[in-house]
Amino acid sequence: MRRLLLLVFIVGFGLSLSAIEVRSEGLASSKTRFYYRTPQGYPGSARIIRHYWNVPVVHPDAQVDVRLDPRLRRAATIAQERANASSRSRCWRSVKEALLASGVINSYPKTNYASEAGDELVRNYGFKRLPVRDQFAAPIGAVLVFGHGATGHVVIRTKTGFVSDYWTKNRCKYPLVAVYGKYSS
Repeated sequence: MRRLLLLVFIVGFGLSLSAIEVRSEGLASSKTRFYYRTPQGYPGSARIIRHYWNVPVVHPDAQVDVRLDPRLRRAATIAQERANASSRSRCWRSVKEALLASGVINSYPKTNYASEAGDELVRNYGFKRLPVRDQFAAPIGAVLVFGHGATGHVVIRTKTGFVSDYWTKNRCKYPLVAVYGKYSS
């Protein structure tokens, strides 16, 4: 009985090894590339990374645009002082409160969604769309509107990052819709 059980185990182990060999047939062994089969059955490969260089991505600090209203820079400071450690999903509310507290706008905006922020700022508060396509190129105090479904996302540019209901130095993962600023009168 023991011999039969041992024989069954050895045969099963041998079959499993041969199945692995059959599955990897046609894929080359390499020390620099990892080879695999795609879900469609085609062979694919990827470079094997052996060293990771721990060099942080550094973005330049934002510049001051002297043509913009200086109260926008004050709004960025107010928003940063009131920012939480992480998002509370109240980005547009925080930006509205900072703009109102700094005196950039004279009444509380009525829109509910951050995706509508730019239109309301232009229509009711004298903001202009700035010719900026990169969020790191936006001047300090600029209001950046991002598209994300129906709700959207909005932040104010600070010297070293972005602030709404939380502060971050990282790029927003949503697509940038527009950058808005208010010129000095």
